[in-house]
Amino acid sequence: MIAVTPDKSRARASRRALLRFLAASPVLAGLDVPRLWASALAGRQSDLITAAKDALDVFDFEAVARKNLSAAHLGYLETGTDDDATVRANREGFTRYGLRVRRLVDINRIDTSVSLFAAWETPIFLCPVGSHRAFHPDGELAVARACKAARHVLMLATPATASIEEVTAARGEPVWFQLYQRNDWNQTRQMIRRAEAAGSPALVFTVDLIGGSNRLTGTRTRRRDTETCTACHPNGFNDNSHKPMIRDLKPAPPAPEVGLPTWDFVKRLKDATPMKLVLKGIVTREDAEIAVGHGVDAVFVSNHGGRAESSGRSTIECVGEVAAGAAGRVPVMVDSGFRRGTDIFKALALGARAVGVGRPYIWGLAAFGQEGVEVVLAILRRELQMVMRQAGTPAIGRITRAHLTGGPAS
Repeated sequence: MIAVTPDKSRARASRRALLRFLAASPVLAGLDVPRLWASALAGRQSDLITAAKDALDVFDFEAVARKNLSAAHLGYLETGTDDDATVRANREGFTRYGLRVRRLVDINRIDTSVSLFAAWETPIFLCPVGSHRAFHPDGELAVARACKAARHVLMLATPATASIEEVTAARGEPVWFQLYQRNDWNQTRQMIRRAEAAGSPALVFTVDLIGGSNRLTGTRTRRRDTETCTACHPNGFNDNSHKPMIRDLKPAPPAPEVGLPTWDFVKRLKDATPMKLVLKGIVTREDAEIAVGHGVDAVFVSNHGGRAESSGRSTIECVGEVAAGAAGRVPVMVDSGFRRGTDIFKALALGARAVGVGRPYIWGLAAFGQEGVEVVLAILRRELQMVMRQAGTPAIGRITRAHLTGGPAS
């Protein structure tokens, strides 16, 4: 175990604060901030943890993941759109809310359970992230096994590097399936049927990438790291031979092209499956209201971790208005930028029922495989329980907007 002295700990915190300040600075908007960040981290290799159990927070896994991953795979994980401003906004948004904590409440027992289509032991779930085997040889199977003990809900991405049947077996129970719409309705229907056959209780239709995504950081790193790209993608970057949910799609009789989906497509999905339908990528009150009107079973606040649009708006600042649009008729979920228990608490106070993490568990996977994912999730659960005790909220249902100060001006 690496001993961290108070002075060293303070130095690490100061470096991290400086880097975040620089990343948010408009002066650096045109620079390759991820590369600058990586260079700065290179000077703190002696601070790297050598075992998952030594981690103090999820950022300790980020530093090890940076060391372990190739530039191309790290760029794929880190990239946002344009100058990555929305990635930064997702973190900065949490600073606009403070906590109003209560004292001398009975907090001897903390209940983190929630109900969302079923009983969950924790509101923390794992977001769909593609290509897990780019980060560890065991990929999605290691993640599924890590979810098993604490029964975290796991969403499998369409571009997964393991099949839904394999992941379900490793998880020990069905996983949710995230769907990217394909222009061929027959192929879309094949994926839906496969998820149904695997027992998936929910279909998570992602709508925030329909307009395209200008991921410059990822593109630049691929250009610099051609060796990795050639080894992983000998037939080109868009080769899906290692992604079974896409690779295994069978040719089907000709069907009219769906084209870019509209709200009519949501109804078509709803009519096509008995699975619960979750709409992922909703960030406004208006769209939440429309989604409820189209019969969705949950709305999911997301900007794809800053990888979708260059709105510069954090999802934590969207939760309140989306919850107002849903008006209690369907549950609200959220992801993008969540790294601490306090982040999760703030989302729950604003009306979210469940909170997802993406990059943090991938950092754990890239750093230490299954054990890394397990410890990342354990840290987040522990931090959430701690802030619940600090705030005097012994159960998730006791967390309300009254426990927050601040928020967006409009």
